[in-house]
Amino acid sequence: MADSTPLPSSEAPNDAAVEREATRRSRRSFLLLAATGLAGLGGWRWLVSRPTDDGVPWPLRRVLDANGQLAQEYFSNAHLAPVFPKAQARAPRVNGDIGLRSALDAAAWRLRVLGYAPAGPARAQEFTLADIQALPRVEMTTELKCIEGWSVVVSWAGARLSDFLQRYPLATDPRRSGLAPYVSLFTPDEQYYVGLDIESALHPQTLLCYEMNGQPLTPEHGAPLRLVTPLKYGIKHLKRIGTIAFLHQRPADYWAEQGYDWHAGH
Repeated sequence: MADSTPLPSSEAPNDAAVEREATRRSRRSFLLLAATGLAGLGGWRWLVSRPTDDGVPWPLRRVLDANGQLAQEYFSNAHLAPVFPKAQARAPRVNGDIGLRSALDAAAWRLRVLGYAPAGPARAQEFTLADIQALPRVEMTTELKCIEGWSVVVSWAGARLSDFLQRYPLATDPRRSGLAPYVSLFTPDEQYYVGLDIESALHPQTLLCYEMNGQPLTPEHGAPLRLVTPLKYGIKHLKRIGTIAFLHQRPADYWAEQGYDWHAGH
C-alpha cells in the first residue's frame, strides 16, 4: 500500500518557492530567446549588407551555386526525365507573361542565332519556323514542374536543340576547336532571358518546341517557338524565343537575378 504520509513542511514545495523558480526560468528563457533573436537579426543585417553577385548577397549566391553544381553533376545525357502516355497530357496553366506582352506577328517572326565567337564578332543567322520544322521531329510527353510547387503532364513536339546544332554548327568557333560552354536565350523584346550550360542545351530532351498536346503553340504558351527542357523547372522553359546566343561566359538569367538557383534543375 502506498505511503500517504504527508511530506514534512521543510520538504514540501510552497507556492512562493515555485513562483520564484518559474520567474527565474522564465527570465532566463526570455534572455536566451532575446539573445538568439538579436544574433539572428545581426546575422541577417550582416548578410543583406554584403556585396551582391547577380543581385543576391554573395553568401547566399555561394550556397545557390553549390546546390546548382550538385545538380549539374547529376545532369547527363543518361539521366532522362520520366515519360508518360499521351492520354495523361493536360493543358498547363497560363503562368507568367514577361516577354509576351507585345503583339506577335507570326508571319514576320524569325529566330535569330548568334554563333560562338569568343575572339571576335558573333556570326548572326536567322531561321523561320519552317526551318525548325524541317529538322527531325521529336515528340515526348513529360512532366512540367513549376517552381511554385505544381506540375502537369504535357505532350510536346519539336526539334532537339542538339539536332539544330548538328545541322547548323553555330555553337562552335570555326576559327578554332571547342564548343561554347553556355547558351543564352531571350524573348524578342529581351524582357525575359534564361541561361543554360551547354550540357543542358544538348540534352536529348531539350527541344525547340512548336506544338503542345497535338496543336500549334498558342501565344500565351510561347508561340511560335519555345524551349522545353524537362529536367529543369518551368522558369527555364523560355516562351517565344527571339534570340539564341552561344557564349564563353555564364549569361544572365531572369530568375537567378531574383535569387533563384541559376541551374534550376530538379
